[in-house]
Amino acid sequence: MVRKQDPDRNSKNKDTGKVKEIDKTTTSTGSSKVEKPTEDVDTGKADQLEEDPFEPLVEQLESLRSLLIKSAVTFVLWFLIVFATVRWWFPVVSMGADMVVFGPFEVIRFYIRTSAAMSLGLSIPFICWFLWQYVSSGMIEKKNPQLLKGSMGFMFGLFLVGIAFGYFVVHPLSYFFLIQMGERNFDVLVTADEYMSFLLITTIPFGLIFQLPLIVLFLNHIEVLDSTLMKKSRKFAYFGLLVLTAIIAPPDFFTHIITLLPMIGLYEFSIILVRRKEKRADKKKEPEA
Repeated sequence: MVRKQDPDRNSKNKDTGKVKEIDKTTTSTGSSKVEKPTEDVDTGKADQLEEDPFEPLVEQLESLRSLLIKSAVTFVLWFLIVFATVRWWFPVVSMGADMVVFGPFEVIRFYIRTSAAMSLGLSIPFICWFLWQYVSSGMIEKKNPQLLKGSMGFMFGLFLVGIAFGYFVVHPLSYFFLIQMGERNFDVLVTADEYMSFLLITTIPFGLIFQLPLIVLFLNHIEVLDSTLMKKSRKFAYFGLLVLTAIIAPPDFFTHIITLLPMIGLYEFSIILVRRKEKRADKKKEPEA
């Protein structure tokens, strides 16, 4: 017997086949729709990386602008303080020396110039601190910020010690030595402007020179300098300090010795600080090993 095909059943099969095909197309299109956003996200990230090649440079420029602004504000504040209190510090600065001025305009010019010079000297520790923050932001690890945190007081203290050494030791010896040398053959007349220039030359450089231990610690921290290298190059360092002393101090042997001895002491003190720092670092590495 031959079975007859049911037309309704064939139509149902065709309908189910069409439904299956539609499901396949929808699933395939749905998967493509789902995959497209991921591709867009990846391409978006790539575009962002390609669009910002100068982002580090922009950040550096912003940090540099912040450094300049903070330095300028510090200088202006010190200038206003010094200029407003000029009658208080002037007798201390003059140290009883006989000075003259030529005309009223020289008075105001002297006060402005002297206030600016003293403000710059007082601003140097803060400017060095801002500069150190700018430079060391990419050099000093965030896990070891003790050197950066404790350096401000150490820096300012060394600067004050250097200024005091120049003011109480180098300046009187140099000034009176040159005055006595001039009085042998000339009638010496010292203007206020010249006296203040000489005072700044014999004080501010020592405030900077006394930053040597801090500079050495920083160079050691970034692994540029160590105690062994400093010991080996001791002779060359002494010679450099001797040349620097000859530039700063007046040309007499006694003042040279007085100026050179603390510089040599600073160098040896820097070696001791670096050596102690290296020993601490070695002790920390032993438990890890």
